[in-house]
Amino acid sequence: MPLGFCVRFITCYNPNGSATPEMPEMNTPAPTDVPAILVVDDSQLEQRFVAKLLETQGGWRILFARNGIEALAVLAREIPSVVLTDIQMPQMDGLTLVEKIRDQFPQVPVVLMTGDGSERIAVEALKAGAADYVPKQALTHDLASVLERVLSIRQAETKRFRVLAGLTRRSSQFLLENDPSLVPPLVALLRDDMIEIGLCDITGATRAGIALEESLLNAMYHGNLEVSSDLRENGDEAFHKLAAERRFLEPYQARRVRVNARMIPGRATFVIADQGPGFDITKLPDPDSPEYIPGPSGRGILLMRAFMSEVRYNSTGNQVTLVKTGDRGGKAD
Repeated sequence: MPLGFCVRFITCYNPNGSATPEMPEMNTPAPTDVPAILVVDDSQLEQRFVAKLLETQGGWRILFARNGIEALAVLAREIPSVVLTDIQMPQMDGLTLVEKIRDQFPQVPVVLMTGDGSERIAVEALKAGAADYVPKQALTHDLASVLERVLSIRQAETKRFRVLAGLTRRSSQFLLENDPSLVPPLVALLRDDMIEIGLCDITGATRAGIALEESLLNAMYHGNLEVSSDLRENGDEAFHKLAAERRFLEPYQARRVRVNARMIPGRATFVIADQGPGFDITKLPDPDSPEYIPGPSGRGILLMRAFMSEVRYNSTGNQVTLVKTGDRGGKAD
């Protein structure tokens, strides 16, 4: 299903029975069987802004809550396809909400909206179970694509999860040319393997899949094609233009990405190696540092470390090992 939103404003109720002010409908009311996205933000202005970004699309209802407590009340009545939440809110903030959803509604992915000064909380929320995040200053450009990725992964995995059987062991090897379109189908295969072997539930597989996707794209773009993230300071156009050119130039054209995956109940190990010159791993940013603020080159590293149990680089920086251990929701536990 393509990502789209038919915006309908819904009244959300507090546990004490009082209702938030009902907002006027922007479009014709959608049928009740249309999937919903729950937007959680204490600012009605921010709620309207998010809805405005998405109203030109069609196919989704938008539910609203002002904080985590109201969001959980909505979830008790209706399970949305995704929760999109602010971090800093009264009564129950976004981090606590992520933890509650992970415990009570593990099938529902959560995407964070982060503002200036909330980077540290965002890192903790990703570790606690959030599927992805979008900086508020980048909502106009990135929100639709992030939601599309999370929702498409979620929809595919929900269908697959119903028919997957258990495995006791699986090993696989892949050799990829530098074509980014090959990454999503490979990640889908590896996600299915993690579910089949009982390593994690659908939410855990979604998070691990995002980490694998970031790692594979890093190997292609930064490793084999040697395209710097600095080109993304003013948008992605120059970055992708150079990458497309180098795919057909030597020495970049002949380079490949090698992927080794080994899974047993309770543990999966992925080794992703490129054939580029590598980088100085001592200059790698530390997402656990109090001073860390994700930049154009830091998003992938943050997601990899938040969603995987271990992330290790070799000494030359052209090989990364990602380890995923069993989640609470998986059969391995």
